[in-house]
Amino acid sequence: MEKQKIDILLGLQWGDEGKGKIVDVVTPKYDVVARFQGGPNAGHSLEFNGIRHVLHIIPSGIFHKEKTNIIGNGVVIDPITFEEEIDALKNLGLTPTDNLFISKKAHLILPTHRLLDAAYESQKGDKKIGSTLKGIGPTYTDKTARTGLRVCDLISPNFAEKYSQAITQHLKILDGLGFDYKTALPELEYKWRASLDTLKSFTFIDSEYEMYDYLQSGKSVLAEGAQGTMLDLEFGAYPFVTSSNTIAAGAFTGLGLDPHLAGKVIGIVKAYCTRVGSGPFPTELFDATGEQLRKQGNEYGATTGRPRRCGWLDLVALKYALMINGVTDIALTKADVMDNFETINICTAYKVNGELTTRMPTETDAIIEPVYTPLKGWMQNISSCKTYDELPQTFKDYIRFIEEETHVKVSIVSVGPDRDATIFRD
Repeated sequence: MEKQKIDILLGLQWGDEGKGKIVDVVTPKYDVVARFQGGPNAGHSLEFNGIRHVLHIIPSGIFHKEKTNIIGNGVVIDPITFEEEIDALKNLGLTPTDNLFISKKAHLILPTHRLLDAAYESQKGDKKIGSTLKGIGPTYTDKTARTGLRVCDLISPNFAEKYSQAITQHLKILDGLGFDYKTALPELEYKWRASLDTLKSFTFIDSEYEMYDYLQSGKSVLAEGAQGTMLDLEFGAYPFVTSSNTIAAGAFTGLGLDPHLAGKVIGIVKAYCTRVGSGPFPTELFDATGEQLRKQGNEYGATTGRPRRCGWLDLVALKYALMINGVTDIALTKADVMDNFETINICTAYKVNGELTTRMPTETDAIIEPVYTPLKGWMQNISSCKTYDELPQTFKDYIRFIEEETHVKVSIVSVGPDRDATIFRD
């Protein structure tokens, strides 16, 4: 039997595009859903039966009991957050130990990683990058430095020694930074150790072998990314980025797969733009329109609760994201948030230091002025639309404009937060 291709689903902006919902609604088409990077700094929101659910580490296919879910080697796991998510799933009547498996090679977020995150961020003063303070960056730092602890270490007879060595090294760094950790550390360590029983109740796997076997046997696999393309460690607005590779290429290192197995790349695009944290955001709105987007879109971080910065759709950034990810299909989300906008602007070019361009600048201190094309708003509620034909023509014109500019089809249109408020154009 010929091996299946693996489809990849990821965000094309600064995160918060609605990946959780789209993974949930496309999961019935797949046998396996696998997270390939990131950690509890991600917040994937799903809504069904009028209830909102937020996942941070666990793949968004977990609500489909018959589907296999995998946390890949590229993910970093905080046992405390993991336990909280598992408890919430159990309260819904799910048995996640039945269909969730964890890569032995995934790295662990230690209690002191959170403290290091806070210490490093406080040292930056007014140059903070807007870290979620979940310990993600320091964990990936240890991974790169080859001093990290992995899931497989939990079942090693030398785990206590490895843990002690890591913590001791972290405390030396915290002492050197003059960071007061003595009050917070005991409680963090207590919660962390207590949460290990939940983590160890799951099956740890060599995920690269398992993924290969799934594809070899003809099973369909969806790779789920976290954050967004513009936060990629390599191609985002460095240093205002996350600590992992959020782009499609990250799916292959984050799951141990052959790049030749790439199938569809589904890119999630919010109908406008949002960002949490510091860093360049060319189309950001500081006026009443920006506040209207924030209020109507409930734009507050699913992980942090922080107000998101809001702005118009940026096609310069989007085209860049489409290019480096090889996107085959766009899923457009949250267009219903703009139901009552008479005019909707779309950024089609930049003036960078006074010069017109359609390319993303590498320098994060460049002075960027967005160049807008105004489009007519649809001025009606689209959340009740069930088919593409039911959508107002002005909204279809908005979609067509995006497609003509990007040369990629908008295959999925989300017109509301619930899983049923989704239109598939095929």
